[in-house]
Amino acid sequence: MTNSALRSPVFEGVLSTSELPRFINGWILDGQYRQLSKQTLTARRCVTERLVWWLRREGLDGCSAAEIKGFLCYVTTGHTEPGGRYGIANLNKPVRTRTVKDTHGILRSFFLWIVAEGYIPASPMATVKAPIHRPDQIQPFTEEQVSDLIRAAKKGRNPKRDEALIMFMLDTGVRASELCGIDLNDLDIVNRKVIVLGKGNKHRAVYFGRETGRTLWAYVREEGIEGTSPLFQSGRGGRFSRSGLRQLFERLGHEANLEATRCSPHTLRHTFAVMFLRAGGSVFSLREMLGHTDLSMTNRYVSLAQADVQNQHRQFSPVERLRGRK
Repeated sequence: MTNSALRSPVFEGVLSTSELPRFINGWILDGQYRQLSKQTLTARRCVTERLVWWLRREGLDGCSAAEIKGFLCYVTTGHTEPGGRYGIANLNKPVRTRTVKDTHGILRSFFLWIVAEGYIPASPMATVKAPIHRPDQIQPFTEEQVSDLIRAAKKGRNPKRDEALIMFMLDTGVRASELCGIDLNDLDIVNRKVIVLGKGNKHRAVYFGRETGRTLWAYVREEGIEGTSPLFQSGRGGRFSRSGLRQLFERLGHEANLEATRCSPHTLRHTFAVMFLRAGGSVFSLREMLGHTDLSMTNRYVSLAQADVQNQHRQFSPVERLRGRK
């Protein structure tokens, strides 16, 4: 895309709404030639196009810091409007604080790119402070809850698929996006490993146990999955989407009566990590398995596992148990 195709408006602290789609296309092309991951590019386009949608809905001809703040407020409250956030009926629930923070980060990168390309002298995001992010304190499943979830999977609409999916996620800790991207030819059933595409467009190998391997193979044979087909397929036969996977977990959680713990793919990822550490696994090995770039994220699971040890000691302290017998 040439500079003439991205002709800069006169900058007076406000960018023309009509010009934004041109900048978005230029930014996405920039990310494509730099080989950013498909997930990153999709997120960038989604956030920036939703900004344009909101500006147009509000009848705003320009985008300055004030409009960006208004959009970020809408991200947090749009679920309360009739028709759902962005006019999508099923987007009717509050977003996590991480979602708002990620939206801010994507917009910050977008406007900095426009500055770097020389179209405006300064970013309107300069005075838009990052939202406070309070990480979710997701509690892992108990062993009993995992058993209940597997039993619910076996009684579902696609019992072989759902059982294999639950066991695979529990045994590997893969992200939802990673699971959705797995094809059959990524699976090495003999060596019990799968190659997944993680964050930053990086591939890594994840491993699973013998029982998970048997369950996976039974599912693949029964469904007749071949070649480069997606490993885990939706009811319509196509690749699972992240929203479809989330809906599956919500349904299985309801059928398993898992009301005290959020039933989601990420909860299984937490459960894998905590169970791995409880069993004596190395935090450095866990970092590689989860695809973390450093230990800061992995250490969150260490804290959960240590809290579990503390609770177990309180319950099974030898001295306290002796006292209780007097």
